[in-house]
Amino acid sequence: MDLPTLDRQSVVPLYYQIQQHLLERIRAGILKPGKPIPSEQEISARLRISRMTARQALKSLCDLGVTYSQRGKGTFVSTVKLEKNSRQVLSFSEEMQACGSRARSKVLSFEVAAASPDSAEALQLPPGEKVVSLRRVRIAGSSPMGLEWSRLPLRVCPDLLQVFDPTLSLYESLSKRYGVRITAADEIVEAGLADTEEAKLLQFTAGSPVFFFTRIAYSQTGQPVEYVKSTYRGDRFKMINRLTHPGKNVGRGN
Repeated sequence: MDLPTLDRQSVVPLYYQIQQHLLERIRAGILKPGKPIPSEQEISARLRISRMTARQALKSLCDLGVTYSQRGKGTFVSTVKLEKNSRQVLSFSEEMQACGSRARSKVLSFEVAAASPDSAEALQLPPGEKVVSLRRVRIAGSSPMGLEWSRLPLRVCPDLLQVFDPTLSLYESLSKRYGVRITAADEIVEAGLADTEEAKLLQFTAGSPVFFFTRIAYSQTGQPVEYVKSTYRGDRFKMINRLTHPGKNVGRGN
């Protein structure tokens, strides 16, 4: 792929000249979603600049969300951001199906443990009561999208460890085997930056933007049945919602 002719006398930093050149080609569709862009080493060698300058150019594109990096593989053009709908209670599998993507999971841990103070409070359990703890990397297609840590009261699903395949949909299993349907949830969304462990598991750069979700999900009887702490990549997701003004008809006035 062609790289820019750098104006070394310009006040515009070299990394920014490279960033703008690549950004124009991404926006023009010359560099297509999922395809790699020149590596740090290639940019450095071809333009006769330092590796640090090339690295800064690539990182600035990742920070804009138009590219993403995969450890040991390179930097790739981002696909269109997936929409995370905050108005509906959907599992990750259901969200990805709605977006036309295939959901998969990499299981980090699946065990019975004593409820932590925060999970006991959220699930309205006595301190130390047993919960099923499930930590997973959630994957769409071949891309890691988020980390989820779900905790459920063991008494709600006492044989879950024996009967559930944790690479599949938890909500579907809860509904079919235990008659537990998730019908409502309280969810808090916060913005932050990925730490080293999160970045390693999600295969992108530490310090990149992420969404932090804390959810308490309720069954059809109003019982809290799941407490979830999640981290999702900010370069792959966007939040959508519909806002209305109280006391006014939608579509009238300004």
